[in-house]
Amino acid sequence: MDQESIVYGCIKDASYYETDSSRRRINRQALLGLPKADGWPFLCQEMFAIPQVEVDQANYQTEVMHFGASYKAVEYEWEQWIAKFEELLSQMYWVSATVHLETELSGTHTFTWESASDTHIPGSGDMQVRCEWSHEGSLSL
Repeated sequence: MDQESIVYGCIKDASYYETDSSRRRINRQALLGLPKADGWPFLCQEMFAIPQVEVDQANYQTEVMHFGASYKAVEYEWEQWIAKFEELLSQMYWVSATVHLETELSGTHTFTWESASDTHIPGSGDMQVRCEWSHEGSLSL
């Protein structure tokens, strides 16, 4: 059986920073700028729930852009996946981003990006990342 990896998480932006929809529009454009799924996309439009630009009264103050995908052993090319994700983040407004990587062999890794200021502004490069690892179960011999 092939090794399956599950990648999921969310990007959060504080929607109360601006009363107009310019932040939402820029974030939406960045997500729509991702390639369509074909062949081996590390990051593609189809893995994201792309929000609408219009302000929804159901949102309180945080816009949550969630995503998820199943891969065949993506951990062997994880540096490339992270590079693509950080490239996407560099084009967006956000307060924090979290990625969970669940692997069959090496457990679960949680990566968290935070802005050095209150919010990340596209092109500013003020990202800080940390990783936490957890592994449940035991090896059977």
